[in-house]
Amino acid sequence: MTLKSLPSDMHTDTLAVRMAVDKSQYGENSEALYLTSCFTQPDAQTSARRFSGEEDGYTYSRFSNPTVTSMEKRLAALEEMEACIGTGSGMSAILLLCMSTLKAGDHVVCSRSVFGSTLKLIGTELKRFGVESTFVSQTDLVQWRAAIQPNTKLLFAETPTNPLTEVCDIQALADIAHNAGAKLAVDNCFCSPALQKPVRFGADFVIHSGTKYLDGQGRVIAGALCCTEQMARDAFIPFMKSGGLTLSPFNAWVVLKGMETLGIRMEAQSARAMEMARFLESHPMVQRVFYPALPSHPQHTLAMHQQAATGVGLGGAVVSFEVKASSPEQARQRAFHVLDATQLMSIATNLGDVKTIITQPASTSHGRLTEEQRQAAGISQNLIRLAVGLEHINDLKTDLLRGLDTLK
Repeated sequence: MTLKSLPSDMHTDTLAVRMAVDKSQYGENSEALYLTSCFTQPDAQTSARRFSGEEDGYTYSRFSNPTVTSMEKRLAALEEMEACIGTGSGMSAILLLCMSTLKAGDHVVCSRSVFGSTLKLIGTELKRFGVESTFVSQTDLVQWRAAIQPNTKLLFAETPTNPLTEVCDIQALADIAHNAGAKLAVDNCFCSPALQKPVRFGADFVIHSGTKYLDGQGRVIAGALCCTEQMARDAFIPFMKSGGLTLSPFNAWVVLKGMETLGIRMEAQSARAMEMARFLESHPMVQRVFYPALPSHPQHTLAMHQQAATGVGLGGAVVSFEVKASSPEQARQRAFHVLDATQLMSIATNLGDVKTIITQPASTSHGRLTEEQRQAAGISQNLIRLAVGLEHINDLKTDLLRGLDTLK
């Protein structure tokens, strides 16, 4: 059977549907799911060459698997990067990055506004192995420059941040890192490559939690690290083989299929999020709204510049807001009241689902941090995060009003 080859210079939307490993001899139209732990070899000599890396070929699914490779090829293409390593979760992708590029005595500069587990990993867990870190304001370039030390090897940021949607200047951070002989890693979970491609602004590594928008329906846990072919070959794949941060073939297949609708989902969910953000800004019980596409957002212009991979600046699907409160005790009570009054939205900690999710970050995603750490990151007790899905916008507004209109 003669199989068609993909043309070059395809649009992102086409790559999201078509990029994968070659079809098997059966010519399947939907990419195959290879549920196998190992692969038979034609002879002992071939087996030896493949296990040693002298010859390409699949041997053991902890090392590589055709379904995982399809997911990796597709995401690398969407991010306009040379290579991608699939991992068991977004956090394991960050762990892979750190364990493969850092050693005792090295130093990391990280935004203090990143995901709570990322703060714990870089600030606490890595410290036990002799890796020091400095946490700085997401948006203050002076602090980033001042934090650089002779032993700084990595700058790490996510943009927009979770949950305050703070936007960093990727190009400026890339320049700071490269001038210091360091690398820049960007967590692109909130935007996905449908809205933002950090490599265009100088990022060296791009991190993903495939659990979020890449899957898009809240089904599996997955992660990915995008990089150059050289870094994949020389640093990340060797550690993957030893460390076992492996992405399962089934989860890779789910994310692979999820990426087929990534562009249209992000466009539709961003449109709903924008309308929700405007609606919340007008409500008398809302103190402040955080959403990059709003002109009131402090980094609005920068966000629309960076989040324009589709050609149209979209703000993503996450909106956060603070309800009005006169004390910390009342703040937490009021946030809980809004959550508990909802009948449609899901009270959960995930995001990227087509079902709208509502959460109070201070008690969930950032619950393991100290109150001092939460305050430094701007996570107040009256902060609520919405990950807007695909329900009708009027139903979502009505659901929020059940709580907002009954605050006393």
